[in-house]
Amino acid sequence: MNWIGRWLCLILLVGITLGFSPTPAIAHGFQTAYLELREQPSGQIDALWKTPPAFGSGDDGYGPPIAIRPVFPKHCSVAITPGAIATSVSRWTLDCGEKGLAQSTITFPGLINNFVEVLLRVEWADGHSQTTMLPTGQETFVIPEKTTVFAVGQTYLKLGVEHIFSGIDHLLFVLGLVLIVGPSWRLVKTITAFTLAHSVTLGAATLGFVNVPQAPVEAVIALSILFLASELAHSRMGKPGLTEKYPWLVALTFGLLHGFGFAGALTEVGLPPQDIPPALLFFNVGVELGQLAFVLAVVAVMESLKRLGSENYPRWLGWMPTYSIGTMASFWCIQRVVAFWG
Repeated sequence: MNWIGRWLCLILLVGITLGFSPTPAIAHGFQTAYLELREQPSGQIDALWKTPPAFGSGDDGYGPPIAIRPVFPKHCSVAITPGAIATSVSRWTLDCGEKGLAQSTITFPGLINNFVEVLLRVEWADGHSQTTMLPTGQETFVIPEKTTVFAVGQTYLKLGVEHIFSGIDHLLFVLGLVLIVGPSWRLVKTITAFTLAHSVTLGAATLGFVNVPQAPVEAVIALSILFLASELAHSRMGKPGLTEKYPWLVALTFGLLHGFGFAGALTEVGLPPQDIPPALLFFNVGVELGQLAFVLAVVAVMESLKRLGSENYPRWLGWMPTYSIGTMASFWCIQRVVAFWG
């Protein structure tokens, strides 16, 4: 049974790496549809609907937008229909009469079958706004009259957790740090430095204090992962690099860069004007919780391998994470640079 345990642990560690198959150039986007409803002083509602692209065979790895449309309450009629302004974006102007939108039901047929969530944002004529994520597996939603700060925090906490697990390149960077530093107090300091750094740039970019083009950021993030893969290879050959000597410095430096990547995804969704501080805080907390869960999972597998010993599996398997990270980082780097210059 002992050799079985060794192989299972090794397969799990390699699987954590190989499971991150090359994805499209922008690896930070949510697989989330977005519906924005703005109430005008006249009582009419301006609706904006954005659908995410389906994974397909296009040049960028995506297919056409997912064919899902919201069905508005029966008492709401379409006053103005400008139509689609892009392949994935549509607008309507609704007239919901005296009843308005509060306590009304919106339906999203086909939502469950397409594995897509919907982020709903409502801006009332009095300036109040609310943002809510539809629970997974639910196609209907009743618009509440007012969303509490707790509900806003809950929504953005979930978005943060989902983003870190959909941001494959961020996780690969963290995986590289864990493999180089290993389970120790140095790893705690390293991950803390990475967290503090990307929290600073996430807040600064989201609040508009810093404006950095997203395409170059994505390309350099891929380059940072490639750098870690090179450092990991040197470490395995007994030639400690900069990351092994000063892991907190590397994590701090590249963490500032990764924060701009997080900000790009959050900017797509937007922050509720009335609740910006809690929304930003809980999004960041969600990112950290997801990141911590990932680090603990990797450390658990590494410790299991260490206790079971490594004499019963070939040495070349130990290089699999290094080559896998390097290959995927190279693919992303080339793809994103081509997309940027193209």
